[in-house]
Amino acid sequence: MCTLLLAWGVDPARPLLVAANRDELYARPTAPAQFWADAPQVLAGRDLEAGGTWLGVTRGGRFAALTNVREPDVRPPPNARSRGRLVAEFLRGEDGPAAYLAGVEPGAYAGFNLVVGDAAALWYLSNRAGEPRPLAPGVHGLANAGLDTDWPKVRCGRAGLGALAAGGAATTAALQELLADRRGAPDAELPDTGVGLALERMLAPLFVAGPVYGTCCSTTVVFHRDGWVDFCERTTRPGAEGEVVVGFARA
Repeated sequence: MCTLLLAWGVDPARPLLVAANRDELYARPTAPAQFWADAPQVLAGRDLEAGGTWLGVTRGGRFAALTNVREPDVRPPPNARSRGRLVAEFLRGEDGPAAYLAGVEPGAYAGFNLVVGDAAALWYLSNRAGEPRPLAPGVHGLANAGLDTDWPKVRCGRAGLGALAAGGAATTAALQELLADRRGAPDAELPDTGVGLALERMLAPLFVAGPVYGTCCSTTVVFHRDGWVDFCERTTRPGAEGEVVVGFARA
């Protein structure tokens, strides 16, 4: 997952809005979003290489999502665990957000940003940014750096999501349109993360469209105050396009 946008406590009728693009190698084996046979309460896609996931929800209203930290010159720890486990284990479990994050071993993973929540709270943890903390109400964005880092795609995404939330117009379809933005950014505004200018340019849009790596799926979730959840995932990986649309009442 490489871009995660959240509106938390902004729209009174929709307490949590989620819009996220997963950027990955197109060849990495992945299952589209579905309720998992081995955890029927979990609705998420699945990384078939490591077994975890990048974003998911549960019938009970739990939510979790992850982005990696881009640090090409930093070696992962020996025997590093799959970061996708962090999302999957929260969704499978029963601990509240704060209790779950308190039990995470940050040093066992390569760089990550993790957001977990339920109907009452939304929490953030990065193993590059100190202790877990609750997210304040507002519009937040994550790419492959810390929370609300002012990268062009994060700035653009937060502005778009904020406008939809403020106008009460945040449907899953509207959020999908936001995530489909392929506009780049001037070189002067690009981050320097150590991957070179050509790659920074390719990775700059919300929707990344490289030759072998890019946005493989876009996921949007609307949590309504009355307990209804709207979920939409569009798979955009070349040769595997499709859409999953699910609506359910929180248990």
